[in-house]
Amino acid sequence: MFQEKVIVSTRPLQWKCVESRADSKRLYYGRFSLAPLMRGQADTIGIAMRRALLGEIEGTCITCAKSEKIPHEYSTIAGVQESVHEILMNLKEIVLRSNLYGTCDASICIKGPGYVTAHDIILPPSVEIVDKTQHIANLTEPINFCIELQIERNRGYRIKTPNNFKNVSYPIDAIFMPVRNANYSIHSYVNGNEKQELLFLEIWTNGSLTPKEALHEAARNLINLFIPFLNAEEETLHLENNQPKENLPLFNFHGRLAKLGKTKKDIALKYIFIDQSELPPRVYNYFKKSNINTVLDLVTTSEEDLMKIKDFREEDIKHIMDAMDALEI
Repeated sequence: MFQEKVIVSTRPLQWKCVESRADSKRLYYGRFSLAPLMRGQADTIGIAMRRALLGEIEGTCITCAKSEKIPHEYSTIAGVQESVHEILMNLKEIVLRSNLYGTCDASICIKGPGYVTAHDIILPPSVEIVDKTQHIANLTEPINFCIELQIERNRGYRIKTPNNFKNVSYPIDAIFMPVRNANYSIHSYVNGNEKQELLFLEIWTNGSLTPKEALHEAARNLINLFIPFLNAEEETLHLENNQPKENLPLFNFHGRLAKLGKTKKDIALKYIFIDQSELPPRVYNYFKKSNINTVLDLVTTSEEDLMKIKDFREEDIKHIMDAMDALEI
């Protein structure tokens, strides 16, 4: 009995940009497709990409304002139409683009009368403003309006912490997420006798990066998260038997690791990622640039190599040790 041979497409996965537009300087839209996918794969990829787009991509924000002439956040300034609180809210709306690692300083110093906009912010070379027309304040009198700003690159959302205002600095809620929204949808179709899927991804950004750039960065971040699973499982570290204590890595880590012995903790070091620790953003960023992703990477880095890392400071040792304490290592 003759049986018909069914040919199933073995075409590799391909993605393309279906639609791309800039609705304004601070709102970009992109729609992308990925196919052909086997049944169930589109949902797996769509969920992971949406979470990575919304939570794993770094952005740049103004996180603090400082001025000796401001008594408290809810005060007013003579000759300025807006209250201090309104000025802080306007600063929160400014969208920045940068290749910054950690924090940096900026400032505004202008004489009234006139409007103060994002164009009047004096920035370091590594930072630029997406929309320079963003309103900050209206100076109604010939006064000197001077504010120091702190700019930070990070990810997620940070609610300002209470401030006693003794140092006349005023924290600002920071929305670091450059992706404002992300959705996915799935179209199913039949190819031969096999059901396949087409994945659509929709991405809205704040203009600090394009949807295509956001897609690439989210994919890279997901790959970095899964790379450890591609490596062979790490065998138990026999630190006491195989490695002389004088050759163990930096500072006091060798003492801690030696105490671990053959317990399960030493195996787990490979699976504790640096971003799980309470390291300052600057320290976390230069570790990532140096390909130090896990606690095991850190403790197996020699003191000499650590000191070669750009921007590493001696005071960072305390931050690292505190982070290890928080992780109970």
